Amino acid sequence: MVGIVSSVLATSRRAAPVQFSLTSRANGVHFRYSPHFSLSRTRQILLVREYSQPSHQTPSGERDKAAVGVFTPKAAAIFIATGVALFLYFRNEKVKLQEQREKEREDAEVGRPHVGGPFSLMTHENKPFTEKDLLGKRPADKQYGPIVQPIFISVDPARDSIAQVARYVSEFHPRLIGLTGDYGTVKATCKAYRVYFSTPPDAKADDDYLVDHSIFFYFMDPNGGFVDAFGKASAVEDVVARVQKEIGVWEEKTGRKV
Repeated sequence: MVGIVSSVLATSRRAAPVQFSLTSRANGVHFRYSPHFSLSRTRQILLVREYSQPSHQTPSGERDKAAVGVFTPKAAAIFIATGVALFLYFRNEKVKLQEQREKEREDAEVGRPHVGGPFSLMTHENKPFTEKDLLGKRPADKQYGPIVQPIFISVDPARDSIAQVARYVSEFHPRLIGLTGDYGTVKATCKAYRVYFSTPPDAKADDDYLVDHSIFFYFMDPNGGFVDAFGKASAVEDVVARVQKEIGVWEEKTGRKV
């Protein structure tokens, strides 16, 4: 409650006391007039203003606190600590994932047969061809275009001349490369790739003999490493799925598109 007192001095010839009051309902304000006359002919008027309702004012400190909200130094410390903990957690999980992938790759290498090696043969176009010509490519299915290279190696060099191999590969995809060579070179190549075949070492083109051989085709990676072998019982869908999977693994491992 706030009181305002004003005093006014006046002179009056009469000393009779008079009392009255005035009430105003506007804005909840009440006025009380209390005149008092003294014997010394001095009149003092006291005016008191009373507020029926106290005013509500928000201190500046409370306004600042409301503007800031609940973001106190303690909350800031909790926020920073939580962020650091999340960062360390996800970084640790990333390291674990990388280690797991490396382990899976190492496990995939364990027990993998040693297949492949250097060779030097002639193509059906009478051009030299070695294992280095396959580096950076995949000797596999034709659907991947230039990123794969299908090749065929004859195991009957006595009768499969360059011209004969050229006629044979013409029945297949135009990107198929046919390879042949002398008996010793073909034999060494087949041994490196674990291919079995049996023909007379001194056979002639007009000799009558049978050729016995294993029926496999090998899937090699762009580095010349062995990936898988498929026999005649392999379904096309299975081979395609295997090739697609290996290409995905290679791209993830090297970070390069093939």
